[in-house]
Amino acid sequence: MHSLAQVLPFFGHFLLWSLLSVGGAIGLLPDMHRYLVVQQHWVSDAQFASALALGQASPGPNMILFVALLGWQILGLPGALLAALGLILPSSLITVVYFRYSRIHKERFWVRAMHEGMAPITVGLLLSSGWLLARQEATSWQRGALILLTAVLVVRTRINPLWLLLAGAGLGMLGIL
Repeated sequence: MHSLAQVLPFFGHFLLWSLLSVGGAIGLLPDMHRYLVVQQHWVSDAQFASALALGQASPGPNMILFVALLGWQILGLPGALLAALGLILPSSLITVVYFRYSRIHKERFWVRAMHEGMAPITVGLLLSSGWLLARQEATSWQRGALILLTAVLVVRTRINPLWLLLAGAGLGMLGIL
């Protein structure tokens, strides 16, 4: 059994991350990685990446599955439950209260400011997550060049990103990467 001194900070971080999950929990990856891998050494880089890959490949609420897998690796079943509940509860409650209020008071200045101000925050969080993932995967100049090429193609063309994922999978299967 794990001590309360170990469980409370673990749960507390997931509660805080829930409050920061503007635009989706994927934007939290850099801080999750910093705390769980670098600072606490609860999981390795490989375990973090594997949990993310499994969570993203699974149907349904994939970030909840991802954090539940991390929680399971760290504290077992209690960790899986605490991680999932910690990430779901605060943001869900705030979202329900905010949207009920903003529907009624949509002309208030702060409601409009919230709607307009969240976009740059969301973009910044998503870019930081993309940077973290790209940095971990750019283990050779070929992989780095492919990541850069993919980013340029996504931004500058109308190619469906699924085709780019398929091309990357094909290159990997052929052993080119």
